[in-house]
Amino acid sequence: MKLAVLPGDGIGPEVIHEALRVLRCASDRFGFQAETKSFDLGAERYLRTGETLPEETFAHLRDDFDAILVGAFGDPRVPSNVHAKDILLGLRQRLDLYVNLRPVRLLAERFCPLKGRGPQDVDLAVVRENTESVYTGIGGHLRKGTQHEVAQSIMIHTRMGCDRLLRYAFELARKRRKILTLCDKANAIPHAHGIWRRALAQMAPEFPDVEARTLYADVAAMRMVTNPHEFDVVVGDNLMGDMLSDLAAALVGGLGLAPSASLHPGVHALYEPVHGSAPDIVGTGRANPLAAILSVSMLLADFGEQQAADAVADACASSVLSGQTTPDLGGSLSTSEVASQICSAIASS
Repeated sequence: MKLAVLPGDGIGPEVIHEALRVLRCASDRFGFQAETKSFDLGAERYLRTGETLPEETFAHLRDDFDAILVGAFGDPRVPSNVHAKDILLGLRQRLDLYVNLRPVRLLAERFCPLKGRGPQDVDLAVVRENTESVYTGIGGHLRKGTQHEVAQSIMIHTRMGCDRLLRYAFELARKRRKILTLCDKANAIPHAHGIWRRALAQMAPEFPDVEARTLYADVAAMRMVTNPHEFDVVVGDNLMGDMLSDLAAALVGGLGLAPSASLHPGVHALYEPVHGSAPDIVGTGRANPLAAILSVSMLLADFGEQQAADAVADACASSVLSGQTTPDLGGSLSTSEVASQICSAIASS
């Protein structure tokens, strides 16, 4: 596989360095080939040249690679975050990465803030629409900065967007526990969210083996906390999926254990840890690399290297269960020491 690497800002280069170490270890152990190329995209380049995502670079990423691995974007020296928007959101839109997949699995009971809940209770996947809703940037201001200011952001949903995401989610549910829950606010947003319910109702008969349910998103948030075991595949638009996926991550230890994939299945794929760039801990060795490494596991599974993907995921779980982690998870290891532990586990698997 040919992999484009965008380390990005802050701790992004640190966690991606370790994720690539683990990828090489898995390659050595299981015999697959992974060619990587790193790209200078991020705050440093923007501050140096004013460029965010040059057209020739975008074309190279689009045409010449099987997948993209991202670290993190965000730098206090660029308060507008224009470079992050152009690069990350730009890739989502321009590559039409309409699926955002966030697997959520509790590895150790001590990381769950819910009393008496264990790994058997929290194992779900959030499937978030990644290209529509209020995140398209359509809107504007009138009389900005005055007492009479009017601000508007428009929520866009298309039937094509609903259908293709729901089909992906149904097919994923078939591989899991066969429960799909659509989370929306169709009661308060009847037009933009009503289209989701109509699409679900028309598609569900194609998947008679999957239990299709609907919940208002606020009720889903409540039940995710009180009854997380009820959820298997959770579907939402860009806004609802964004919020619910972060809530779900909090049930398993936080964003340091949250991998993700942004996909146009069979066409383009981008993998990234969900956490931010954490500029306050850059260079301290405290950055947690597990979300980046678990993102590599997702990549390997999608590209047919299931044995390697399982070995990487199992090594991450063993690291967590044994307390061989960075301080944010209660351990005392550095970023690179965690990756070394995982490489050792893969080599002996």
